[in-house]
Amino acid sequence: MNLTIKRLNRTALLAISPFIGAMLWLLFTTVIIQVSDDSLPKAARLEAASSENRIEYASTALDQAQATAVYTGESIKKDLELYNQTNARMAEITSTATAQAKRPLLIYDKIITSRLGKPAATISSNKLRAQLFYLSNENFRSYAVKIQLKSDDAMKLVLGGSEVGKAQTTLQAVNDYDAAVGINGGGFADGGGKRYPLSTTIVDGNYIMPFQASYSDLFFVGLNDKNELIGGKFSSQTQLDALKPKFGASFVPVLLKNGYPQIIPSKWQTSPRRAPRTVIANYKDDQLLLLVADGYNEAGSSGATLAELQTLLKQFGAVDAYNLDGGGSSSLVFNGKIINKPSDGALRKVPTNFLFFK
Repeated sequence: MNLTIKRLNRTALLAISPFIGAMLWLLFTTVIIQVSDDSLPKAARLEAASSENRIEYASTALDQAQATAVYTGESIKKDLELYNQTNARMAEITSTATAQAKRPLLIYDKIITSRLGKPAATISSNKLRAQLFYLSNENFRSYAVKIQLKSDDAMKLVLGGSEVGKAQTTLQAVNDYDAAVGINGGGFADGGGKRYPLSTTIVDGNYIMPFQASYSDLFFVGLNDKNELIGGKFSSQTQLDALKPKFGASFVPVLLKNGYPQIIPSKWQTSPRRAPRTVIANYKDDQLLLLVADGYNEAGSSGATLAELQTLLKQFGAVDAYNLDGGGSSSLVFNGKIINKPSDGALRKVPTNFLFFK
C-alpha cells in the first residue's frame, strides 16, 4: 500500500516539474517584449508619425512665436521711446517757435507802451489787459487806456437803457454790466425828453435804427467779429456789412487813417476850439487806445484841440483814430473809478457807452 502511494507521488512530481520550473524562471527573470513598427498596421504607423510631426512643428512654432514676441516687445519699446523723444523735441521746437513769433509783438508792445509812459494801473485777465496812463500835456490834462482784447466777449457797446431813447452815465453802465473799463460812445440828439443815438448804431450785430449813409463828415466806428477796430464813411449798408460789424456808433470827425492825419472840418476846428475830448484808436497789432482829455468848460477856452490830439495820437503810434462825443459827455471809468474830470461837474447821461470786460 505504502509502496503504491510512493510511486504515485513520484509520478505526480515528475508530471508537474516542468510547470514549476517555468514559474521559477518567470519569477526570477526580466522579460522585455518588443513590438516592431513593421508588425503594426500601416495606417497606425502613419498616424503615429503624423502626431510626432505635429508635436515637433507646434514646439518649433511656439519657440518662434516666443522669439518674435520678445523681438516685437523690444521693438515697440524702442519705438515708444523714440516717439516720446520726438514729441518732446517737437514740443520744444513749437515752444521756441511760438516764443520767437511773439517776440516782435512783445518788442512792438514795449515800444508803444514806452511812448505812453509808466502804467498807473493794470487790469489783466483771460479776457483783456488794460493799462491806465496819466498824461501831461502843455495845454490840457489827459488819460489813456491801452487795451489788448483776448476774448470775443471782452467788449461791447451798450444802450443807456432797455430801449432806444434812454440814457445813463458811463459809471452806471459799468456797474450795471460789471465792466472793468468804460468810455462814452457816439453822438446823440435830444427829442421829446429822450436822448437818441446819432446816426448808425449797432449793438450785438443788430442795427438799433435803420442804416443811415454817412453825411456831413459823420463816420461809423466800432469792432467787428474779430475784435478789430473798423470805421469810416459808408454809403450803403452792404458796404458796412462786408466788414461784419459787431458793435459801433457814429460821430465826427475821423482823426487818423492808416497813420495819417485827416482834414478836420472847419466847423470842428473852431466850434469849440478846445474842449474835453474822447477818442478811440487802434495800433498795428489791433490793441485799442482810449484817450480822454479834460476841459473845464465847453466855451472853447480849455481842453484839447482836435489837431493837438492828432499830433498826440501820431506820437503814440496809433493807426486809425476816431473822435467820439466830447464836452460834458467825455467819460472814462477804470476799475470802478471815474478817472477824468467831467466838465459838468458830474458824469453826463449818454445813450451809448463802450464797455470792456475782465
